[in-house]
Amino acid sequence: MSTAAHSANIHPSAVVSPKARLGDGCFVGPYSVVGDEVELSDRVRLESHCVVDGRTTIGEDSHIFPFASIGMASQDLKYKGEPSETRIGKRNTIREFVTIHRGTAGGGMLTQTGDDCLIMVQAHIAHDCVIGNGVIMANAATLAGHVTIEDRANIGAYSGVHQFCRVGKEAYIGGYSVVVKDALPFALTVGNHARCYGLNITGMKRRGYSREVINSLHHAFRLLLSAKLNTTQAIERIREEIKDSSEVGDLIRFIESSSRGVTK
Repeated sequence: MSTAAHSANIHPSAVVSPKARLGDGCFVGPYSVVGDEVELSDRVRLESHCVVDGRTTIGEDSHIFPFASIGMASQDLKYKGEPSETRIGKRNTIREFVTIHRGTAGGGMLTQTGDDCLIMVQAHIAHDCVIGNGVIMANAATLAGHVTIEDRANIGAYSGVHQFCRVGKEAYIGGYSVVVKDALPFALTVGNHARCYGLNITGMKRRGYSREVINSLHHAFRLLLSAKLNTTQAIERIREEIKDSSEVGDLIRFIESSSRGVTK
């Protein structure tokens, strides 16, 4: 890691602070702006007109497309300029007009994404969001503040996730949905307001889950959604009838740790 002038390919029209730290093989395209406290890891590529500011770290091999804005101040009215951070993981693809805002004192001072995420055109990640690995956010998907998205979840185009909600791993949120409670892992959740329509079987098959795992989760969702049981009763039945499934265990833990309630 070195200062910008020593080891990166910087277009003459770009504005890169001499205090910024750029790794080997970085590219900063025309009219892009890189602030004082930014760290770009090896082989990060900023196309034209990107803005990266604040205490922001972008992991190696990430690719940022034109007009993306990363690490700017939160839109939260309680934000008073505290030195919060934005951390972007490795091998992320962040497309045109994406906005990712830094954290706030009220949310842990950090907004972060994991590795290998695809954030499509016009998506928004608000302050203090935490995103796992392999997450896909389709065009104009929007996360309010303090949202948690677990690994390999898929957020459909033009969907909105309410502040403080969680989206479980391998979940699929359909396009144009409005999520106001926690969205269950492995599930298909769609609508305004969103409802859960059971196991995301197509997604599970594409991810290579075994028939045994899919069958166990399918049975768990039947008990949870279709058996005329309340949530507590359904969990008791799931524990009694489904043994030795770590994925079902993940589903139960997600439900029991919910503070907003889950989408059913």
